[in-house]
Formats: sequence, C-alpha cells, structure tokens
Amino acid sequence: MGFTAPSLKGRALRLLSQREHSRDELRRKLARHVQEGEDLEAVLDDLQAKDFISEARVVESTVHRRASRLGAARIRQELQAKGVAPDLGLHETEFARAHALWARRFDALPGDARERGRQGRFLLTRGFSGEVIHRVLRGEVPDDRDSQA
Repeated sequence: MGFTAPSLKGRALRLLSQREHSRDELRRKLARHVQEGEDLEAVLDDLQAKDFISEARVVESTVHRRASRLGAARIRQELQAKGVAPDLGLHETEFARAHALWARRFDALPGDARERGRQGRFLLTRGFSGEVIHRVLRGEVPDDRDSQA
C-alpha cells in the first residue's frame, strides 16, 4: 500500500483550517501541487461557492491580528499581497492606535532630534502616516473621537 498525496482540495482545506487565506494565496500555495488532470481553478471555485474562501473574513482576520501593531498603510499593503484590496476604514482610529503603540514602546516624548527620528521611524515602519506620527510626537493625546470605529 503506497502513499498517496493529498488532493488539491484536501491541501486547501488544511491551509484554511490553520487561518483564513485569500483565493490568490491559495492559488500560489497550491499551484506547485497540481497534478495532471486536476483543475485548480475549479477547486477554488468550489471552495468559494461553499464559503470556505471569503475575502471579508481574510480582511477581518488580518485587521484583528495586526491593527494594534500596524498602521493602515501596512495593513493595506499586507492585504494587497494576499490579493485583497479593501477600504479598511482604519483611518478613524489610526491616531489612537499609533499613540497606544508608541506609549507601549517609549516612556517619554523625544528630547532631541535624534530621539525624535528614532521614535518617528519606529511608527513610520509600522505604516502610520506622517501626520499621525507628528501628532504623537508633539504630545497630543487621543480623545474619544480618535478611538471610535
């Protein structure tokens, strides 16, 4: 009795059981496993028709996992890499999220230009906008309007 490789659908379901994947992600991951006579697009169509693949869940999952640590630009970039390009609506909470992340990382406002650059780069590399970074490093504090979403 020999070993038989899992079917494309079996591989896709195993990937989807670990976390949400977009159709493009599954296509890229499964493409190397396609055997002669198998139709990857038909498998993906079937999974999407049965709601195993959902762009809305991919967006929700990614935002849930990453929003506390990343700005809207980085999350959007991550989703685009997954083949999903939604309007996230994260800009309303961006300042509050940036301030919370900054407060966890740093214990004081920058005292000089070097420290200001270091703190600014920290937030910039996490995808927060220049305006938001400027507000955080100026010492502004989020109010109720900044944390509603």
